[in-house]
Formats: sequence, C-alpha cells, structure tokens
Amino acid sequence: MSEHIVTSYEDELKNIVRRISEMGGQAERMVEQSVLALTRSDWALAQSVVADDLLLDAAQRDLDERAILTIAKRQPMAVDLREIVGAIRISNDLERIGDLAKNIAKRVIAVHDHSQPVQLVRGLEHLSDLALEQLKEVLDAYGARDEMRAMAVRENDEEIDAMYTSIFRELLTYMMEDPRNITACTHLLFTAKNIERIGDHATNIAETIYYIKTGEQMEAERPKGDRTTSMMQPGSNLPPAGLEG
Repeated sequence: MSEHIVTSYEDELKNIVRRISEMGGQAERMVEQSVLALTRSDWALAQSVVADDLLLDAAQRDLDERAILTIAKRQPMAVDLREIVGAIRISNDLERIGDLAKNIAKRVIAVHDHSQPVQLVRGLEHLSDLALEQLKEVLDAYGARDEMRAMAVRENDEEIDAMYTSIFRELLTYMMEDPRNITACTHLLFTAKNIERIGDHATNIAETIYYIKTGEQMEAERPKGDRTTSMMQPGSNLPPAGLEG
C-alpha cells in the first residue's frame, strides 16, 4: 500500500510537470503566430490565436486545481513543495504570455488598412525572435532543472529591453514626422510593449526555476535596458532614430 501511494504521488508530480511543458509549447506557438499574423495581415491566423488563448486559460486553471489538490492530499515538503508551488507560478506566467499574444493578434485588423514601414516590421520580428528564444531557453531550463541556464535567461533580458527601446524611439519618430502615422504606430507600439513583456515573463520563469532548485529567491534587482520611461519625461531629448538590422 505504501509503495502504491508513493507511485501515485510521483505520477501526480510528473503530470504537473508534463502539463507545464504542454502549456509552454502552446504559449510559444501563440506568440510566434500572433506576430506572423500581424506582419502578414493574416486575420484568420489572428483569430486562431485568440481562440487558442481560451484553451491556455483552461489549462492554467486545471493545473492550479490539480496542484492545490496534490498539496492538500500529500502535504509535500522541501523540494517537492517547491516543485508544486513553482509549477503554479510558471503556469500563471505562461497564461499571461498567452494573453499578450492574444493582444497582439487583436491588433491585426486595426493596422490592416495602414501601411507599415518595412524597417519597423523587421524590428518587431527581431524583437519577437529574441523573446521566443528566451521563452524556449527557459522552458528547456525548466525541463532540465538547470538553474544556471535559468540565470543566463535572466541576464539576457536586457537585450530585449534595449531592442524595445530602439523600436519605441523609431515609432515616435514616425509619429512626429507625419500625424497620419499615429494610429498605426500606436498599435505597433503596444505590440512591441507586449513582446517586451513576454520577455519579462520568461525572466519570471527563470527566477522560479532558480527557486525550485535552490530554495532561494534571486535578488530583486535585475538588468533592465528599457529606457522608454526616461525618454518620455518632460525635458528629455529624443535620441536619434534608427533600428539595427
């Protein structure tokens, strides 16, 4: 009987980990498809992303319920408890990533009738590539329980912030040059911010992995390269425009 209980408990833990992996894969697809839908003005693909968000929401609720039930039944301690609590935290970040992808997809129709500068579109694609690379890397780190890879993801978030600042600067320039660009550029600005936030959630997951492995929290301060707040302060000078790549 004791062996059966242990085996059942291990199965419950494995099931929770498997569900995180499934949610991570779905969140990756949603981000990739939402940006693709925006850059190609593909309304059908955008609608598919919006629909997929309902599935990701349901998966997150189901995982939370199973995790809480496991805690109540098994009363885990030490690393097992951190595994379950960590899974709850990660599922919440993945659900928020799905929400951000959905928000990007919803802007497809809003920018459909507006011309989008090729340079800006490429910038958004580059930014999304960086965010997706971070997300894939952190999910691999979770699968391997590799806190060193997780720490690397956290450090690399600064690159996404810097790219977002560059796109922000470029969009402001387009809006100042021609007021007719304001509507489209505003939607693209929110899109860029959503992608930057996806990188932040990947960093949150990295911090949770570190907690699962070590039982310690990372330091609160982490590298940030987002300079958009200071750029919008009264009296600030807008840096010269220009995107890399």
